[in-house]
Amino acid sequence: MKRLIATLSLFSIFVCGLLFSTTKVLAEDKIYQIGTDVTFAPFEFQNEQNEYVGIDIDLFNAIAKNQGFQAEFRPFGFNSSIQGVQSNQLDGMIAGMSITEERKKTFDFSDPYFDSGIQMAVKTDDETTKSYADLKGKTVGAKVGTESATFLEENQAEYGYKIKVYEDATGLYGSLKNDTLTAIFDDFPILGYAINQGEAFKLIGQPEKGNSYGFAVKKGENTELLTMFNAGLKALKESGEYDKIIDTYIVKNNDTNTQDFKKITPKKELYLIASDSAFAPFEFKNDQQEYVGIDVDLLKRAAEMQGFNVQFNHIGFSGAVQAVESNQADAMIAGMTITEQRKQAFDFSTPYFDSGIQLAVKEGNRSIESYKDLKKKKVGAKVGTESADYLEEHKDEYGYTIKYYDAADQLYDALRVGAIDALMDDYPVIGYAIAQGQKIETPIDRVSGGQYGFAVKKGQNPELIEMFNEAIAEMKRTGEYEEILARYIQDGNPQVKTVDESTFSGLLKNNYKILLVGLGKTMLLALISFALALIVGIIFGLMSVSPIKPLRVIASIYVDIIRGIPMMVLALFIFFGLSDAIGMTIPDFTAAIITLTLNASAYIAEIVRGGINAVPAGQMEAARSLGLPYMRTMQKIILPQAIKIMIPSFINQFVISLKDTTIISVIGVVELLQTGKIIVARTMQTTHVYLIIAIMYLVVITALTKLAKKLETKVN
Repeated sequence: MKRLIATLSLFSIFVCGLLFSTTKVLAEDKIYQIGTDVTFAPFEFQNEQNEYVGIDIDLFNAIAKNQGFQAEFRPFGFNSSIQGVQSNQLDGMIAGMSITEERKKTFDFSDPYFDSGIQMAVKTDDETTKSYADLKGKTVGAKVGTESATFLEENQAEYGYKIKVYEDATGLYGSLKNDTLTAIFDDFPILGYAINQGEAFKLIGQPEKGNSYGFAVKKGENTELLTMFNAGLKALKESGEYDKIIDTYIVKNNDTNTQDFKKITPKKELYLIASDSAFAPFEFKNDQQEYVGIDVDLLKRAAEMQGFNVQFNHIGFSGAVQAVESNQADAMIAGMTITEQRKQAFDFSTPYFDSGIQLAVKEGNRSIESYKDLKKKKVGAKVGTESADYLEEHKDEYGYTIKYYDAADQLYDALRVGAIDALMDDYPVIGYAIAQGQKIETPIDRVSGGQYGFAVKKGQNPELIEMFNEAIAEMKRTGEYEEILARYIQDGNPQVKTVDESTFSGLLKNNYKILLVGLGKTMLLALISFALALIVGIIFGLMSVSPIKPLRVIASIYVDIIRGIPMMVLALFIFFGLSDAIGMTIPDFTAAIITLTLNASAYIAEIVRGGINAVPAGQMEAARSLGLPYMRTMQKIILPQAIKIMIPSFINQFVISLKDTTIISVIGVVELLQTGKIIVARTMQTTHVYLIIAIMYLVVITALTKLAKKLETKVN
């Protein structure tokens, strides 16, 4: 019995030792999963090598090295990291997280590793705001739910300012830059980093003490991780390494003029940039038929400064969005407002233009001098714009009705002919329209709007964003940025032109060459696609009357599918969807030919089927009864009669195909109509331009119809 007990005791000791050794090995080999924010500079953000760096990242890595454990960062974002720790998907999180009593209910925190605080900032050229007392009657901003917002609410009565809150730093900082705000409040390290990165702000006063930041784990779990973090933090502070990490990111020198311009290494020889085709003054064709504008000039200059090459594809705003999403373009710049919804699909540069919206009326209209004067009047805006959103939000307050338009030329024409009493649009667009001779004026000060950004597909081409940001910051520092804007944002005085494009003759004289080029492309599209459609359509038409049932079924399915898809949808699918699916970009002209060919061939197939069926069935039966084979009967008897029946329909289909080329402009092909839109964007002469285009179409189609009728007579 004693031997048995002794044996069991030895066995128990062996098992316990084995378990202890295994546990120790597992603990030593464990890689802790640490959640962090996606972008919260200077605590966590991606550098130009696409590596996550920042105070939080560098500090935690140094602590892990000091304490001999391994960690892997998971940049889930602040809220997702909180949920990741609570659901045990993460072992801990470090994301500039303030230690609060409420958070202590669900998290265990480390010793504070950063003592934060909030501070006031104003624009660099603001010489009047030197203390809180100077804020009386002014508007001050902060981010929603922050210590800054709480501080402002608690002290509002004492200092007499108004408060505006914003969802993110982009809106907050942008509102200070465009003078919507007199001052902003934010965490002082965030403001310090922003100033060091080129924001034209300066800090006022000393920081107000705020909550400290801490490393957090789920309550009651991973206590060893907290112990190691605290021990490592203490060691780093004693060695001085902690101060080095902080000084790396929070620079005390706020003079942006001392910054060195940083060049980024391009990863491609040529970047393809998608843009709008007509959005003056941001991108439009000048008198020399070259694309110019704020967007074009800024990006070209950025490319020169950073040493990379760009090729523009002016495909239109919607087309540019789809081109980037389908990897047919590396980036887009097209007066694109940065919104939270767009951030889900795109990565944006720092804002390069602070927009704003403004009300405009016909020149000499004195009945509208404030928003209250709009009661029972009609106000126009473009669909899906900030102007449309603003009008929708305030229509009950001011009692007007809203009319929506798809394009700027429609909007401005509606005001000119009296279909609406006023319009609202981006202020630089209105200024450009006035400079081009539009008889409009702006009786009310503009409303601050969103910010425009240079965009890439989410997670791709980060070096493009870095290069653009560095170049814009340098241009702002040197004053070149303001020079570029001054070329295009007019003061409202009509420009002096060498050719008066406000008249029909002047417009035609200055643009007839480019209009003829557009007409040539339209004719080329129509002729090539119709020739191919004849071949494809006749094949499927013959299949549809074949005695072989599978051939008839195939032809029927083809016709139903092609005719059932709107041509614009078909063009977008071929140019964007199909290109993405096969991994190779289909040129816009080729995509246009394919679209027009497929669309016309389906209708030609039906024309062929109808023409053959129009020949009396008895002729086929008689020929077959005389011993003629099916193919011979079709060739000698049925088709000669059917062709005479088909010719008028073929002529009609060609005219339809010629008109259908106008739809192809949706994928960026600059045919006749798109050429006209580009001219309208520059000159604002809608009536004259579209009248010229209508006459050109009328002349060409009438001539072709007469020619085709002569051919029909000759054949008959």
